[in-house]
Amino acid sequence: MSIEFDQTAAELAGGIPAGSTSAPGTATVRSDPGSKADVIRARLRDEVIAELAPHDPLPPERELVNRFGVSRATIRQALARLADHGWVYRVQGSGTFVADKDLVTKSPYLTSFSEDISERGMTPGSRVLRLEHGRADERVARELLIPTGARAVHIERLRTADGAPLCIESLWLPEWLTGDNLGPELLGSLYEYFDHAGATPARAHQTIRAVGLDAQQAELLESEPGAPALLVARIVFDTHGRRIESSAGVYRGDSYDFQINVKRRS
Repeated sequence: MSIEFDQTAAELAGGIPAGSTSAPGTATVRSDPGSKADVIRARLRDEVIAELAPHDPLPPERELVNRFGVSRATIRQALARLADHGWVYRVQGSGTFVADKDLVTKSPYLTSFSEDISERGMTPGSRVLRLEHGRADERVARELLIPTGARAVHIERLRTADGAPLCIESLWLPEWLTGDNLGPELLGSLYEYFDHAGATPARAHQTIRAVGLDAQQAELLESEPGAPALLVARIVFDTHGRRIESSAGVYRGDSYDFQINVKRRS
């Protein structure tokens, strides 16, 4: 059985209205709680989590409030964002604990591989396996809404985290987005390329399926044939609703997982 869901950047990010803070004897300063929570999130990651081992508990919220001099609401926002990005996990009634840093957790936000790995404090990398103009088959044509046989850019690369292989990525981009370009800018973070090309990613439709690695995939991922993996197929839409990417990635099942937030229908 596959799990299908839509990721929409604005919906999943959950915009937080601006608020205000004041201190005795000072003027009231308008501030953005979201930005403050991000600052505290980074400090928690660098000053608290970095000193703990996987599965160690974090200090209680009250202690963190006193240590960082912010409200409990800001601490909770920061912890929630750390959980979204796989740095911590929560156990009901017990507290918040440090996640296993060897496991990369994909947050429910629409982010690139490079962003996910950088967020974990690791260095993303790529080894290019293929970069060429090709012809869209029926599946790619359907997913990009282009004619079957139309020319498109095909990229295959091995994605790494701190040099360790994590994912084999195969993706197609429509020719209207790239033209004749096969330059190095296509080999870094594609989301940055999309932004510069005026096609900012806004949402994606994904299908996740469990698979076993074949011999070639196992060799590239430094694993064993038949080892469990996740096949993630994605269609990315920009802010204008245009389809800008059709991709399929095979991720090591022992090193990568996906976090999906679900709720009951009202």
